[in-house]
Amino acid sequence: MDSECRYYQRLDDGKVECQLCPHHCRIADGKTGLCRSRRNHGGVLVSEVYAKPCALAIDPVEKKPLYHFHPGTQCLSIACTGCNFRCLNCQNHDISQVAPTEADYYNLSPEAVVALCLKHHCPGIAYTYTEPLTYIEYITDTARRAKDAGLWNILVTAGYVCPEPLADLLPFLDAANVDLKSFSDGLYQRVSGGHLQPVLDTILAMRDAGVWIEITNLVIPGVNDDMEMIRRMCRWLVADGLAEAPLHFSRFFPRYKMLQTPPTPVHTLKAAKHIAVEEGIHHVYLGNI
Repeated sequence: MDSECRYYQRLDDGKVECQLCPHHCRIADGKTGLCRSRRNHGGVLVSEVYAKPCALAIDPVEKKPLYHFHPGTQCLSIACTGCNFRCLNCQNHDISQVAPTEADYYNLSPEAVVALCLKHHCPGIAYTYTEPLTYIEYITDTARRAKDAGLWNILVTAGYVCPEPLADLLPFLDAANVDLKSFSDGLYQRVSGGHLQPVLDTILAMRDAGVWIEITNLVIPGVNDDMEMIRRMCRWLVADGLAEAPLHFSRFFPRYKMLQTPPTPVHTLKAAKHIAVEEGIHHVYLGNI
């Protein structure tokens, strides 16, 4: 069953304005916002993926990737369709860039997700694979019940969300991996269809809330592999108290709409790691190599 969204405003012309993320989609009756999963039904904004996960798996926590948060343990991974970015290199575009009707799904209430996690003896739940913040109501309801059951809550996200909904979720989060795609607003607009500053604001809000944070930066040849930009990113992390937050430089492979872009040379990742260490990041890892 569709569930009314918590973050929106009714407008005079029958449209609604979604207030979940910085896009602030103004949505006509019968239409969805950019994420495809939040629809205006007669002036009521509803989530069409609430309690309808399209993907379930049991993963090692290191796959998120989280290397310093209870390593060696497993988590129940869960995802619904939808994303509020349009990344040209999306690796999960078959579920993130489709409408809810274009993917199979399970019917799992928040209580059922927690019960499934306990049944399989997983100490935590990871909201992952697509952009979990686009179905934040489902996550918040599940995370609250998971916390009551003594389970961890892990968010794997691009971090594009408004402060109020994020603040409602933060008390139930234990750890997050944030995909910091570049340190350029222009690149965020061109490659992902968003802006940089809201992502930085999300990282700082998580830091202030005591959430364990790890950062992933996918290094794409000819796109965001400028070493001076990577240096600026690392300086920002250190200056804002995140020197201890593990930083994962991940190798790009051709995906989705970037099939002509070659894989990242390993020496590029090693150069990025050298800069990060030089700038004071304490834990730097190379992924997908």
